[in-house]
Amino acid sequence: MKLVGFFNKDGGTFRTTDMEAYEKRAEATFREAGHDFEAIVFSGKEIVPAMERAARRDDIDGIVAGGGDGTISAAASIAWKNGVALGVVPAGTMNLFARSLKVPLDIWQALDVLATGEVDHVDIASANGRPFIHQFSAGLHARMVRYRNSFTYRSRFGKMRASVRAAFGVVLNPPEFEVEFQALGVRETRRVSAVSVSNNPFGENALLYADNLRSGELGFYTAKPLKPIGVARLAVDMLRGKVRENADVMVMHPAEVHLHFPKLRAKANCVMDGELLPLERDIAIKLHPEELKVLVKQGLAAQVNEAERREPAA
Repeated sequence: MKLVGFFNKDGGTFRTTDMEAYEKRAEATFREAGHDFEAIVFSGKEIVPAMERAARRDDIDGIVAGGGDGTISAAASIAWKNGVALGVVPAGTMNLFARSLKVPLDIWQALDVLATGEVDHVDIASANGRPFIHQFSAGLHARMVRYRNSFTYRSRFGKMRASVRAAFGVVLNPPEFEVEFQALGVRETRRVSAVSVSNNPFGENALLYADNLRSGELGFYTAKPLKPIGVARLAVDMLRGKVRENADVMVMHPAEVHLHFPKLRAKANCVMDGELLPLERDIAIKLHPEELKVLVKQGLAAQVNEAERREPAA
């Protein structure tokens, strides 16, 4: 395959990595595996335009992106729109998509796995046409990200400390708002503290990422209006990977969901793949089954296919 690697030197792990050495190692690893490969190191501001230019080339089979979840989300959007494969090098704080793809979280080991890997097809979702690989959310999560962004941090651990401070702020001041949704033939209006729609249902893990990216379903979650004690209980259940067991959470698994916010405040926000964005009054969220091509560990696709074949019919 002809691949181009894009490494965000401002990504968490890469900030403390010898990027010249990493670039050389990446090129050697992929070329030894038989690929036509070139690696380039960019700053955070430069990397997305560079990936967009490369993905439009006729002679490119795929891009290998290294960075945090924001970089990987942008790379997935570009790969999907241009029909090329995506390889993920996890160099961020959470590395949620890499975890779902079962890519090693060590940036050096990831090179070996991707270079000798194979192309698989996984689901990707979109909100009003904008692709996302992890989740869309409004309410608790958006308020936490807004609080976190108000703090100053310069490192991966600084970001984690800011997130903890922001989480405590949300516990003490949870939002409450009205949402009308339509999914699986159900149309309902609810008062909630949180709405979340994920690209495939969350697995039973504390970080809330999908274990399976080919279920053909969204994860649709709403939380009833919560007091501080209720937010604290929800946080504990999230850390236990038991969100579905929380009595205040409603869970559905549609392929499409429409959201309407009848009393939308002027400065209301949502979060898509970790990025804080203005919240629109009407949002159509759709799953696009197996439309994203990704590089995964050799043999992993066959294992997933076999596991899916053995699953009993619902």
